Amino acid sequence: MTSVAEPVPAPLRLAGRREWAALAVLVLAVVLLSVDGTVLALAVPELTAALRPSAGELLWIADVYSFGLAGLLVLMGGLADRFGRKRVLLVGTAAFGAASALAAFATDPTTLIVARAAQGAAGATLMPSTLSLIRNLFPDARQRTRAIALWSAGASGGAVLGPLVGGVLLEHFWWGSVFLINVPITVVLLAAGWLLLPESRNPRPGRLDAIGAAQSIAAILAVVYAVKQLVGHGPTVAAAAAGLVGVVSAVLFVRRQRRVPDPLVDLRLFENRAFSGALGSQLIALLALTGLLFFLSQYLQLVRGHTALEAGLRELPLMLASLAVVVVVGPLVARLGLGRAIGTGLGVAGIGLLALAGAESLPGYAWLAVAMVVIGLGFGLAFTLSTDAAVSAVEPHRAGTASALSETSYELGAALGIALLGSLQTVLYRVHLPAEVADGGGGAARESLARAVEVLASDGSLGLARESFTWAMQVTAVVAAVLLAVAAATAWRVIPSSRRRPAGHG
Repeated sequence: MTSVAEPVPAPLRLAGRREWAALAVLVLAVVLLSVDGTVLALAVPELTAALRPSAGELLWIADVYSFGLAGLLVLMGGLADRFGRKRVLLVGTAAFGAASALAAFATDPTTLIVARAAQGAAGATLMPSTLSLIRNLFPDARQRTRAIALWSAGASGGAVLGPLVGGVLLEHFWWGSVFLINVPITVVLLAAGWLLLPESRNPRPGRLDAIGAAQSIAAILAVVYAVKQLVGHGPTVAAAAAGLVGVVSAVLFVRRQRRVPDPLVDLRLFENRAFSGALGSQLIALLALTGLLFFLSQYLQLVRGHTALEAGLRELPLMLASLAVVVVVGPLVARLGLGRAIGTGLGVAGIGLLALAGAESLPGYAWLAVAMVVIGLGFGLAFTLSTDAAVSAVEPHRAGTASALSETSYELGAALGIALLGSLQTVLYRVHLPAEVADGGGGAARESLARAVEVLASDGSLGLARESFTWAMQVTAVVAAVLLAVAAATAWRVIPSSRRRPAGHG
């Protein structure tokens, strides 16, 4: 009998200069979105003086961006798969630039709210498109992991750069400059994206599930709104109603996606252990880290006495460490495998949070910087590889949907982290604050350390308020570290750790 040798598969095409140049465009896009998510906070005092928004309007100005971004990610990922990722990204970039210009020159709160909502909707088109284009630009697994490491560094680094950029702009220009700076960047993105980015889409997209899209938007927006209401105002009727709408919409969405022939989200994706484990560990990690780091800038300014710009500069080790992950991510995956490498990254980040809790009681900056480096390395590694696992676990034609789900877990984790761990930190601060200090300023000192700095004299009372805030941050850091340990164990056990990817997945 004559044996026939099986054909040897052709080696995967390696990315060249054009692909890496295209990656630079995609990283710039995600940096733009991340900066815009955090740059507004510093502009609130000047913005409030100029536009005179009510308390409710100011809340919407701050929140509607994340509402639009989180609520539309799944829909926009499906649209990118159907109509072309490059096309959707370029349209979204142009819309983001126009919305930024509208926000910069807004003359009343309503206009600014509309502009921020448009920014969020446009941003939702960019996030999944960038990841799915990376999936197609880099078919080789090692190159793709390095590319996603750079993308992840842009996402996390942009969030850290937001306060720094805002501080520099507000020292020289008016509040609208934090939005207007986006316009020239979007022009560069449009020109470079048109020249360098390839087009890709799902060759068999099927019909767009408009009802499912509406259900997904209602579910995400209602749940996020319920959490924000619960934290801001306690267990109100509005929070309960929004939560009920969110849960019912989510149940209806899942039932519909199981029945329709062309679902917006193929729920069979979650049968893939690498995909579901990556999303789960990513959500827990973002919840833990965002919830704590939300207060780091306040700690540096209100406890350590730094300006906003100085605080932003002191947070740079976090971003620089996440960039350094690019050097070690490939060898680490080759040695440990994907699941164990993600678990290791989450564990390292947890150790960094414990170190941060200890450093907050020590004088000087050195130990804080060391702790932030450890957090940045661990988080950068875990986020890079969990994103890579989610995107690489599916076929290329479903990359847009997988990317959108990965980004949705990121946004929900961040929102829940600020809401849950943020509320825990606030409760702990109030519990630890001595009664005689809490009564200062007619009880204003009890609301937050920022209010305490305004109403308390620079004597022992203010020192006690700062001690209470620091203690609350330390306890919250320990809780966040425990959550990261849970996420690390989940990744270690659930995400496969084979050192070689399936052949069909690049």
